[in-house]
Amino acid sequence: MATDLGELLVPYMPTIRVPRTGDRVFKSECAFSFDSPESEGGLYVCMNTFLGFGREHVERHYRKTGQSVYMHLKRHVKEKATGAAGGAIPRRRNGKVFLDLELNRDFNGDDYEYEDEAKLVIFPDHFEIPLPNIEELPALVTIACDAVLNASSAYKKQEPESWDEEIQVSRHARSLRQLDNGVRIPPSGWKCQKCEMRENLWLNLTDGAVLCGKWFFDGSGGNGHALEHYRETSYPLAVKMDTITPDGADIYSFEEEEAVLDPHISDHLSHFGIDMLQMQKRTENGHHRENNSRPRVSEWEVIQESGMKLKAVFGSGYTGIKNLGNTCYLSTVMQVLFSIPDFQRMYVGNLQRIFDYSPLDPSQDFATQMAKLGHGLLSGQYSKPPMKSELIEQVMNEEHKMLNWHQQKGVSPRMLKALVSRGHPEFSSNRQQDAHEFLLHLINLVERNSAGSENPSDVFRFLVEERVQCCQSRRVRYSQRVDYCIQLPAPLEAAINREELLTYEAKKKEAEENMQPPPEPVRARIPFTACLQAFT
Repeated sequence: MATDLGELLVPYMPTIRVPRTGDRVFKSECAFSFDSPESEGGLYVCMNTFLGFGREHVERHYRKTGQSVYMHLKRHVKEKATGAAGGAIPRRRNGKVFLDLELNRDFNGDDYEYEDEAKLVIFPDHFEIPLPNIEELPALVTIACDAVLNASSAYKKQEPESWDEEIQVSRHARSLRQLDNGVRIPPSGWKCQKCEMRENLWLNLTDGAVLCGKWFFDGSGGNGHALEHYRETSYPLAVKMDTITPDGADIYSFEEEEAVLDPHISDHLSHFGIDMLQMQKRTENGHHRENNSRPRVSEWEVIQESGMKLKAVFGSGYTGIKNLGNTCYLSTVMQVLFSIPDFQRMYVGNLQRIFDYSPLDPSQDFATQMAKLGHGLLSGQYSKPPMKSELIEQVMNEEHKMLNWHQQKGVSPRMLKALVSRGHPEFSSNRQQDAHEFLLHLINLVERNSAGSENPSDVFRFLVEERVQCCQSRRVRYSQRVDYCIQLPAPLEAAINREELLTYEAKKKEAEENMQPPPEPVRARIPFTACLQAFT
């Protein structure tokens, strides 16, 4: 058998390569779709270019390049077998086959196991050789297979929480003034100096005052005495008491209005008798409350309808985009663009033509990656409902323990982000970005790559005429410019809920005077037509 396999592979040996330093191995996602080793058809990795292809697209690559040898990767997700006591039996076969493929967060590791399978497939006959097969394969093929299996994925999943912004060092940290007022803070038993609050307490690093934080309209927080103290004293830095550990602490700068870093926090705390090495993070009911150090997180949860019973929707146009780490701006812009018929027609309507005429490396082609994302969002292929009606009912009633089984898979536009952000100092980072700036950047790329063909970004294009009149001579000058976005003013005087706003302001002022929690915010409702009138 070894001789037979060796002879079978002889014609293809010149096309089989061992990945070198710098080679990218796309073994986690297809270049034309969002298929992965966990997809039904698995993923085929070309043993020459190391590009990955789903079952639907691998034949196209074979016809275009003549490359015949592919490694087929398939990951099976199964419920773990239960033991006599009912608990899951920890078991994971072939656990080291895909060394760089991370576990899917959609499946609870305590209840599910992964079975990884790899084999060589020779096209066009689809002849399969199971791996590992060291004894029967030529040495070069074995080395190449081992290198591919152990290579890092080209786009290794790194998805920190969307709120994990990059925290900067405070400009006050190095020269912070600390008063020699004899204040010493005990290791426990803290409470606000102005009220009886014992949670969400902040230590001012200038004078050692322990005061409560901001009140959130979900009922948590404090009475805002820490902020009130800053307004009275202008002492800028405060540390959240229940976050102090030997590893650091949550620090907020009132002047800079954001969470900050303090490289000298250990010295600043020891000034008030606090030894960081002896501190432990305090919890409430066993769970640490991260919300309190993020001033707007409660309102964010309201916007996201947290705690609401929402009906899951699936199908075309209802596919989500996964956060790759502070990429909300990209997700927002791409969802909007592919809701516009011009972009749908350009990229999704011409999908097959774009794919057929794509270059040898489709991961570096703008049109291909736009078509890939558009198809992923609009095809419904990555937003499918559960197969059994009773499971749907269980999900709706929140009775099923494994809700993640039925959550949308969504798509992860790693290839598109890497391509459109290449060389850009901001969009190539993991920092939060402005969606408007990204839209203009993307429109520029669309226009650059649409030369000689339909330009879908023309749907945004309009002409602005400006009229300038001299106050003395009364002479008028007109100028014109092409633009893509209108920045509209929001005239508060045009709000249709002015009475509600006035009532809210009165209640807010009364709450501040009586040191009571503020009322639930009321937002101004301004008609769009009023914004247009204010613009003109």
